[in-house]
Amino acid sequence: MDEAVETAMRLFHARGYDAVGVAELGAELGIKPPSFYAAFGSKAGLFERTLRRYAAGEANVFARARAEGGDVAAVIGRTLALAAELYPGLGGTAGCLVLDGARNSADPEAQALADAAKREGRAAVRDFIATEAPDRADALADLVVVAMMGMSAAARDGADRERLERVAAMMDRAFRRELSGA
Repeated sequence: MDEAVETAMRLFHARGYDAVGVAELGAELGIKPPSFYAAFGSKAGLFERTLRRYAAGEANVFARARAEGGDVAAVIGRTLALAAELYPGLGGTAGCLVLDGARNSADPEAQALADAAKREGRAAVRDFIATEAPDRADALADLVVVAMMGMSAAARDGADRERLERVAAMMDRAFRRELSGA
């Protein structure tokens, strides 16, 4: 089952939720539609599993940055730097699955799943920032999340690592200024 989720994650990440059909998923996973539905319930059920797997792995740049320790400024700086490193091509696919996998999806369930994952990620960033700047945590979390969304979109449009690293460094400086109240 883990291999199936990895395969689906690769497909959803590369082309987006709507562009990947159940027939293609079944063929890639080596199962027929009845077995697919028995295993995952629905395409959205598989997408939910892929989002969870993606967020639990190396793609969760905030969790990776936080695991290294440090104050809010250091962790956010590392988060942005890791995003700049990862977004140009994790496994050959640019951008972030959580941020871009269901963008403009016509499926309300897929959109809701992606939105929930985005809210969860933003809440984790906000709650961490609140340990040092509780009164400004929401605004600072918005700064970080919007920067990451922009970096993901830019990577999907072809921005390379060097370009994203420059953006991450500038956003790190902007975040530090805002955090300090300067």
